[in-house]
Amino acid sequence: MKVVALNGSARKDGNTAILINLVLDELRAEKIEAELVQMAGEKISGCIACYQCMKTRDGKCAVKTDRANDYIQKMAEADGILLGSPTYIADITANMKALVERATIVCRANGGDMFKRKLGAGIVAARRAGALQAFNVLNDFFLINQMIIVGSNYWNIGIGRNAGEVKNDTEGVQTMKILGSSMAWLLKKIHP
Repeated sequence: MKVVALNGSARKDGNTAILINLVLDELRAEKIEAELVQMAGEKISGCIACYQCMKTRDGKCAVKTDRANDYIQKMAEADGILLGSPTYIADITANMKALVERATIVCRANGGDMFKRKLGAGIVAARRAGALQAFNVLNDFFLINQMIIVGSNYWNIGIGRNAGEVKNDTEGVQTMKILGSSMAWLLKKIHP
């Protein structure tokens, strides 16, 4: 069993990565392979509606100028997908939005089931507000791709502005740990 976590934050090892790692630590404690991919410093372009993926049906986007295809492949090979983003103007980052656009179109071009029945969970870091909208956008990606959304005891959100501040959000930290535990439990039920 494997879980891949994609961090759409522009800040490597910032609050979003800290939250993701809390989840990954729980998965690793349950002997589940977990990989964190940080997209900081990259520029992922959005879908250009060329629909070449509908013709080639090779599980790849026709745009080859960034690493989106590497990420789509990692998602296709994983049993669970975590998508993390800080809240930017009440939404996910541009890089994460571009990735979920392109991954969804590629998925649909390939029979719509590349991610079907994989587990998914969104993770959001926020300074103060807008996190629920960002969280919903990530969940929409899982839903349209026929994935199973894993929950926690609260929405998967951590509060903090400067790097490291989310560690002070006791409830957010606990939410991430429970999310990791829940994902591990469900993975083991699906893949005994």
